[in-house]
Amino acid sequence: MLQALAGFANIWKVEDLRKRILFTLAILLVYRFGGYIPVPGVNTQALSEFFSSNSNNLFSLYNSFVGGALSRAAIFSLGIMPYITSSIIIQLGGTVVPKLAELQKSGQEGRNKITQWSRYLTVLIAMIQSIGVSTWILHQQAPSGLPLVQSGISPFVFSAIAVLTLTTGTVFIMWLGEQITARGIGNGISLIIFAGIVADIPSAIGSEWELFINKEHSLAQQLFIMAIVVAVVAFIIFIDQGTRRIPLQSPKRMVGRRVVQGQNSFLPLKVNTAGVMPVIFASAIIFLPAQLVAFFPNSQFGQSIGRAMLPGEWGYSITYIVLIVFFTYFYTAITYNPTEIADNLKKSGGFIPGVRPGRRTAEFIDQILTRVTLTCAIFLALISVGPFFLKDQLNMSFYIGGTSVLICIGVALETLRQFQTRLQEQNYDGFLKRGKIRGKTRY
Repeated sequence: MLQALAGFANIWKVEDLRKRILFTLAILLVYRFGGYIPVPGVNTQALSEFFSSNSNNLFSLYNSFVGGALSRAAIFSLGIMPYITSSIIIQLGGTVVPKLAELQKSGQEGRNKITQWSRYLTVLIAMIQSIGVSTWILHQQAPSGLPLVQSGISPFVFSAIAVLTLTTGTVFIMWLGEQITARGIGNGISLIIFAGIVADIPSAIGSEWELFINKEHSLAQQLFIMAIVVAVVAFIIFIDQGTRRIPLQSPKRMVGRRVVQGQNSFLPLKVNTAGVMPVIFASAIIFLPAQLVAFFPNSQFGQSIGRAMLPGEWGYSITYIVLIVFFTYFYTAITYNPTEIADNLKKSGGFIPGVRPGRRTAEFIDQILTRVTLTCAIFLALISVGPFFLKDQLNMSFYIGGTSVLICIGVALETLRQFQTRLQEQNYDGFLKRGKIRGKTRY
């Protein structure tokens, strides 16, 4: 504990690190401020009444990712999700479109081109999603009967203003994230998602406190909930830091006239090889049904699909699990290349005991990686879907674990890792006496 406190105190002794932290906090403050500026023409009182009485829908789940901005119909209501969706399309396209695959392998110039295309695609996706959000707002009303749009504003004018405002807000958030990555500390996109999720924690604590004060939850029940929260967080960190070690051995070599025995080492494969990316990608895709249904508010078929995709329903859970498993294997495949690893081992003279170098080594690594990835996929699926059912059983006002906690822990560990690295570069003690915080969140 004292080592960790000393590590945090050392942060402010490094001028460059101190400036980066203050810059990051300033950008996140701007992001949070934009989450309270409503889109012109929205009846904020009716909107607040609507969300307070309709908590179990995909728009409410999306609302948790943007720090409550959607429930306020703020200019940042779409958050950074259009950019995440754009990244998914570009990365998936790289596996089937030769031009994209060539750009991904062509160095910094190719990456700059892909980034430019991702920005253009983000604008297009944000426009489509903002049309869906504006259509959904126009066809909803509060329990008191008040429409969510102020009287006297025509639907066309409101839709035009909403599409322009929400799309611009998303582009501005994307720019804020890039500024954090370039001039701040940590990954800007992931920190923006992190800030949106963490913003709801005080209200969740307040809701649980009200339930306890009103004697709807007993002290024993509250302690049980806290124990589950701690256990879920500890389990996520344990899995995230876990590795599967493949033993390696280097051959004997001549040093002068002496024969030096080969050294034993290991090839570490993280259990959670894909990090939180499968969860973020699956979350971005799972929101699409609600956004598509918003275009057809009077369609019974569309509404039935929307109800089947509510959090906690079997349609939602099965779809979410399939998406998480798919993206776990997909992201692991583009992160680890067993053939390339085997070739590098062969060139360096290293080998896996009992396995022939070359193709057999690649097959052996791929077999282990497949089993590890399956464990990771099951873990991510259970921790993401399970809390929806547990929440209903315990009558809780917030989700324990699940997507939000996975993202928060992943981003927090990555940010701490960057702090640790920068402190050690300046010859300051880090947060831990032994080892390093492993893992890296990739976007």
